[in-house]
Amino acid sequence: MDEGDAVSSLERLGLTTYEAKVFIALQKLGSGTAREVSRVADVPRSQVYSVTESLEDRGLVEVQQSSPMQYRPVSIEEARRTLRERFETESDRAFGYVEGVRNERGGEGEEQEAIWTLSGRDHVADRSAELVRNAEGNVVFAARFPDLVTDDIVEALLEVADRGVDVRVVSVSDDVRALFDDEPDVETGLPVHPAVDDERTGRAVFADGDVVLMSVLGDREGLPELSTETAFWTAHTNFATVLYQLAVNTLAPRDRTV
Repeated sequence: MDEGDAVSSLERLGLTTYEAKVFIALQKLGSGTAREVSRVADVPRSQVYSVTESLEDRGLVEVQQSSPMQYRPVSIEEARRTLRERFETESDRAFGYVEGVRNERGGEGEEQEAIWTLSGRDHVADRSAELVRNAEGNVVFAARFPDLVTDDIVEALLEVADRGVDVRVVSVSDDVRALFDDEPDVETGLPVHPAVDDERTGRAVFADGDVVLMSVLGDREGLPELSTETAFWTAHTNFATVLYQLAVNTLAPRDRTV
């Protein structure tokens, strides 16, 4: 990380650009006057006074009332603690408001039939792992190719299996099923009606009777080596319940060993 990266990181923690530059300059100097800080920070001297006053208010700088005035930074640990506490306080305030607004929306008894879409393999993989981890009773995971079964998805499947969730992995690929050969708590098998020639099928998650994610694969600009993935998912809706029953009964019905 260079100084520019450090300035950007401090900005993301709530400091202005000038505040970040002055804070870093004071770390270099140990202590200094406005003239010295301006020279090292590359901040106009006229701005140093207001910036250091702001940093003092934040608890990041101490000021010595002398002539000329001297400025020095608090310790790194104190600064880290101050910024962390400020971040947590602002986060609690912001999300407290957001939670209140969220609870106010909608009407009593209203149910939204929400279906969400995702694009990109990483996004689809992350959502798949999240839906698996949220499973409480049962989960079926399906994937056509082993590279669609990321380490995070494997870990999620093993985690829920370990806590007693009924886990099944279904695939036309021997390599996918082989990933769980040594896991007695994970049931594996072929789909009931495998579409062997369907190269567009991606991966799917079905959980708890009302959670569904399904993806399809495509070529980026007609180049098969640059494949893309698009998925939709829905949870705790009437759509999810119907899709779950249709998909699971076709893919891996409960009365069949998969």
